[in-house]
Amino acid sequence: MRARVGQRVPVVVQSRGRRRTGARVLWVGAEAVVTCGVVVLLLVVHQLWWTNQQARAEALQQVRVLEREWDISPPAPTSPTAPVTGAGAGSGADADAGGSSPSGAPSDSATRRPAPDAAPGRSDPAPSDAFAVLRIPRLGLTVPVAQGISKRSVLDKGYVGHYPGTAAPGRTGNFALAGHRNTHGEPFRYINRLAEGDVISVRTRGATYTYRVDQILPRTAPRDVGVVRAVPRSIVKPSYGYDAPGAYLTLTTCTPEFSSAYRLVVWAKLVS
Repeated sequence: MRARVGQRVPVVVQSRGRRRTGARVLWVGAEAVVTCGVVVLLLVVHQLWWTNQQARAEALQQVRVLEREWDISPPAPTSPTAPVTGAGAGSGADADAGGSSPSGAPSDSATRRPAPDAAPGRSDPAPSDAFAVLRIPRLGLTVPVAQGISKRSVLDKGYVGHYPGTAAPGRTGNFALAGHRNTHGEPFRYINRLAEGDVISVRTRGATYTYRVDQILPRTAPRDVGVVRAVPRSIVKPSYGYDAPGAYLTLTTCTPEFSSAYRLVVWAKLVS
């Protein structure tokens, strides 16, 4: 059928402006997504790689400083009758005397005992001060031990932290330590690989103490403060731990990796 003479045929004209606006919105959205992805990636790299590099370098430097100082300035002579592993010395208060930290440790307000290697008249190491060197040959680990379990001033520096209120190294009681499993040097990342009989040494200004791994508690709750008591025993899994006083070393860290849901505990006994 032909169109009538004089009848106009409608013409549809599409707006180019609307197309351009839609494309621009999509482009801006894509740029925002890519930018966010890059930022997240950089944060992950910083947390998982850069913090480890920084903390490990600082920790190894602290080990060198400590051992150089000890080699140059040996400990002051003490009385021949001074105990090295005397019963009850430096055993500290029960861990549940204070609150619980993110690492399951007692709070820094817990009672502290004199360190066995302190010179006469010298007090405990100040909070955050490194005072010992921990070595675990099986893991190739060498790391300084500092007083306290503060994340910012101890653990995040790549150090291992000494639970306040627990025994000093080499003394009867429980010399209990905490360390990161991931990031910030992650000194305790592979302590799950330790096995019964593995050797752990702790060097201080006055002596080097050797411990041998005896028990491993693969998983327990963060509230399980029994693991750092003078006679360590889990209050969540009572089949793990000890019944009699002794000279113990306890290593604690978070588990599973990249999570703080539970705690992994390794116990060792003093052998020399």
